[in-house]
Amino acid sequence: MLVGRLRTWSCIFRASALDKAMFPYVTLAKDKSWQPGPYDGVELLVLHKNETTGGVTILRKFRAGLTVPAHIHPVANEYCYVLSGEWEESGAVYTTGAFFFAPKGVKHGPHHAKTEVISLTVFDGPLTVAQ
Repeated sequence: MLVGRLRTWSCIFRASALDKAMFPYVTLAKDKSWQPGPYDGVELLVLHKNETTGGVTILRKFRAGLTVPAHIHPVANEYCYVLSGEWEESGAVYTTGAFFFAPKGVKHGPHHAKTEVISLTVFDGPLTVAQ
């Protein structure tokens, strides 16, 4: 019974002035727009940027069929939770509900999006990419 109540409560949540009093930063994805990512076929929706560290919390969208080459993030750790879709990397398939951590400076990829992929991704420093 409690599970049903929790679902109901989560469905009626709306960002309001009260929420902003409780939390220093509240945003709704519908109020943001997708921006081009570091590769053609990747789009980013920035939910929050830490002005001190340069870190970002983003929604990241990969176009179906896209392959992102192997790369590193030289100045930030990457934390990624797959919200929808399926991609393959080095023989491993990541689907909805998968989580991975890529330490800064560690090469990963190539990523191949088998379907459109949307992830919630956090970089704890500036989002930079190097081969």
